[in-house]
Amino acid sequence: MTEQQKNPLPVTETRLERKKEPFDPGYFLRKNVVPIFFLVLCIIGGYYSGLSLPFLANEIITRMARNSFLVISLIIPILAGMGLNFGIVLGAMAGQFAYIATANWEMAGLSGLLATCVLSVPLAIVFGWLTGRLFNRAKGKEMISGIILGFFANGLYQLVCLFFMGRIIPIRVPSMLLSTGIGLRNTLDIKAMHYALDNIWKVRIKIPGFVFPIMIPMATIAVIVVLCLFIRFIVKTKLGQEFRAVGQDRHIAEVAGIKVDRVRIIAIIFSTVLAGLGQVIFLQNLGNINTYGSHVQVGTFAVAAILIGGASVKKATISQALLGTLLFHTLFIVSPLAGKNLVGDAMIGEYFRVFVTYGVIGIALALHAWQSLQQRKTVTIEAASEPVSEGGK
Repeated sequence: MTEQQKNPLPVTETRLERKKEPFDPGYFLRKNVVPIFFLVLCIIGGYYSGLSLPFLANEIITRMARNSFLVISLIIPILAGMGLNFGIVLGAMAGQFAYIATANWEMAGLSGLLATCVLSVPLAIVFGWLTGRLFNRAKGKEMISGIILGFFANGLYQLVCLFFMGRIIPIRVPSMLLSTGIGLRNTLDIKAMHYALDNIWKVRIKIPGFVFPIMIPMATIAVIVVLCLFIRFIVKTKLGQEFRAVGQDRHIAEVAGIKVDRVRIIAIIFSTVLAGLGQVIFLQNLGNINTYGSHVQVGTFAVAAILIGGASVKKATISQALLGTLLFHTLFIVSPLAGKNLVGDAMIGEYFRVFVTYGVIGIALALHAWQSLQQRKTVTIEAASEPVSEGGK
């Protein structure tokens, strides 16, 4: 009798055994300590803020619809082992350049929004390709490279908007320019495309006993669901398996015949294009563009949100991205009022949420550095303990 006949269906038995394992509260807490901590903060903040349920629900739903696309755009680079892509700032710039163009052409409504999306894609592809090339030259240092790249790209963006617009690049709408006729204003009005996506399909839920109903932008949520399905589909394809292989070990992937540099560039292009589309969705909800500021904190806030959801530098899922967006923006809503009601100063809440934003990123990067150091030490110890080969005797 063969070994396989003696032990049939070993994989199935192993899975059944795993299913029978009892629930371990300690392991669950250790694994989800970050989201649980922020969930408790949100509950406490919501209680002390004194906000009504419909108002809080409306704000959370609005922010979820507005920001989820941007946060989900971080998943593919993490899957490919490139860490937290702070370079999505360039994707946000692509979306804003597209809005500037369509506002200059005085486009409006859903057609204007679709034109903005179409224009943002080629720009984001170019920006993503350049970012990917840079990251391939800075392997292992992609996150800090992305932060510095964001600062550098922001300088070029301001150069174009302040000195080229109206001088080299013609602007037909005078209200978009400064009084000198050169350079864009600090705030650009895109009311012609305000709620162009959100208003396609909205559901109104009336709660008895409350004046204001809960408004759910179903069209925007449907777009986010499509993005989630697209991410799941990509992960299951050959390209998705290459992302995983490169993320687990670049050297083994290269030996297996995978073009590592090409796969990494594709991952960044995906992320940058999705970030550009996410910024388009974000701004249509606001109805105006802070020309020199809307894109600046995109990377920081998206990264903080996905980390709060329980993701790490090396692993992230769609559920973690959505949970992190929910917790992060709930904290943003309740913390100023909770701070005001507790200590009489709303700025305490503002300071706290800024501390949370940068603190969670700093802790994640410190943990990543510590884990990488421990991994290198383990590899060194294992290599030193291997017996010396006697093949040469």
